[in-house]
Amino acid sequence: MRRRFFVDRFDGDSATVHGETAEHLGKVLRAEAGQLYELSDGSQVWLGRIARVRKNGGRPEVEFELVQQIEAKASMIRVQLLISIVKFDRFEWCLEKAAELGATDIVPLAASRSEKRLIAAAGKRSQRWAKILVEAAQQARRLRPPTLGVVTPPLTAFSESPAFSKIVLSERPDARSFRSAQMACAGTSVALAIGPEGGWKDEEVASARAAGFLEASLGENILRTETAVVAGLAIIRYALGE
Repeated sequence: MRRRFFVDRFDGDSATVHGETAEHLGKVLRAEAGQLYELSDGSQVWLGRIARVRKNGGRPEVEFELVQQIEAKASMIRVQLLISIVKFDRFEWCLEKAAELGATDIVPLAASRSEKRLIAAAGKRSQRWAKILVEAAQQARRLRPPTLGVVTPPLTAFSESPAFSKIVLSERPDARSFRSAQMACAGTSVALAIGPEGGWKDEEVASARAAGFLEASLGENILRTETAVVAGLAIIRYALGE
């Protein structure tokens, strides 16, 4: 199966890949004229043949000639992931898997129990996190990568979520089963909110409920954030027929 890469745009019957992606093509994949790859501009996908590999002002570039358009349909379902900031190695793993599992919008949350030093440092990580999402989406052969929002307090993120169906994961004993929550999902947009280590504070759960979120549990076992991300997104995709 051919690798897929994102481009800024298609220019008539050609396209150019710049920067780190071009460097990866040249140094890792040994790109040379005649090789075929799939290219996506976020709206359509084309089969591209490498025309030349060069450096422009010291920056690598790979120029493609477009061979034929490839049928590609964007998912009709939007899945928003609201994920509390945890230790960066684990948080970045969550971003990677969320991109692979079809999340369309990701909002990092500055939850009350998120470590304050991590929240303070998160702003400097935005470019790195965006790169992780792009690379994971390319690997998964998605039409486009997820959007990455700015770090937001949960109360704000809950109230501003545009999703039709909303679920907040909870360890509280009165939370309904995730199965019953996902069975109540309707429409073509779902939000999934996942708390930090130590869980949500009561006021955060209350604000989620006030914003229309269903409080749900993935079972009696206490899961790490990254496990909850994979399990929750996989269940939602299955429930919505994807």
